[in-house]
Amino acid sequence: MIKSYSKINLFLRVLKKNIRGLHDIQSTTMLLTLHDKIIIKKIKKNKDVVVFNGPFKKNINTKLNTITSTLSLLRSQNLINPNKKYKIIINKQIPVFAGLGGGTGNAAAVIKYFLKKKLNIKLLKIFEKKIGSDLRLFFFNHIFQKNLKKIIKFKKKYKFYFLLIYPNIKCSTKKVYSQVKKFNSPLKIDPSKILIKEKYNKFLISQDNDLQKIVEKKHKNIQNILRFIKFQKNCILSRMTGSGSVCFGIFFNRKSANLAVKVLKKKFPKYWCVLTKSI
Repeated sequence: MIKSYSKINLFLRVLKKNIRGLHDIQSTTMLLTLHDKIIIKKIKKNKDVVVFNGPFKKNINTKLNTITSTLSLLRSQNLINPNKKYKIIINKQIPVFAGLGGGTGNAAAVIKYFLKKKLNIKLLKIFEKKIGSDLRLFFFNHIFQKNLKKIIKFKKKYKFYFLLIYPNIKCSTKKVYSQVKKFNSPLKIDPSKILIKEKYNKFLISQDNDLQKIVEKKHKNIQNILRFIKFQKNCILSRMTGSGSVCFGIFFNRKSANLAVKVLKKKFPKYWCVLTKSI
C-alpha cells in the first residue's frame, strides 16, 4: 500500500502573471499525514484499470484523471513497459477540489513508485506540463515556493498539528484565480531561513492567503468557520488552503487540536473535520 500525502498552503501570495499568462505565486507548503491509499497490481489485460473508492470518490473522472495521465506519460517516455498493464486502486481519504492537492499527490505517489530514484529535473518538468506546476511540492515535506519555477527546501523541521474542516464546497482553481484583480509584491525575506519556531509562527501570522477573500465573498460560511477556529484554545492561526475550500487551524499541541476538532464537529456536524499533523 502506497501513502499519497496531502499538502497545505500555510500562506499564499498571488504575484503578477508570467509570460505564459499564469499567475505567479509565493507560498509555503507542508505535507500532512492525511493521505489517500494506493494499491498497484500488474494485470493480464489489454488496458489499465483505475478504480476510486473511499469517502471522496465522487466527482472524479474515472477515464481521464491524474493517474491515467501519469501512466500515459510514463509509457510515452519509455519509463515503464508499454505492454504491461496495471490495476490501480485509490482509496480517497482527501477531499477533492478542496485545496489539499489530492489528485496531484496521487500522481506524485505513482511516479515515485515506478521511478524510485530515477526522477530528475528534466523528467519532472515533463510531468509538470501534463499534471500541474504544483507536482514538485509533493517531493518535499516543507518548502518555500519562491515562484512557479523555484522552490527552496526548509532546513529546520517544524512540527505542527492541524485541524482541517471541509465545508462541502467544490472550488475550481481556474475560476478562483480568474477573479484575482490585485497582485501582491514578492516577499523580501526567505522564510526557509527562519530557524526559531516562535519567529516562524509570527511570520506565518503576518501572512495571508490572497485567494481567501475571493472565496469568502462567494461563500460566507468560510469566514464564519475560520473565525470559529481562530477562537479555539491555543490556535496559532486559521486560514484557507490554496484555492479552497478546506479551512485549517494550526495548534501548539495535539491535545488542543484534538479538543478543537471535537468542538468543530459539534458546531458543524455536516462537515468533514479531522486532526492531522505535518510530516
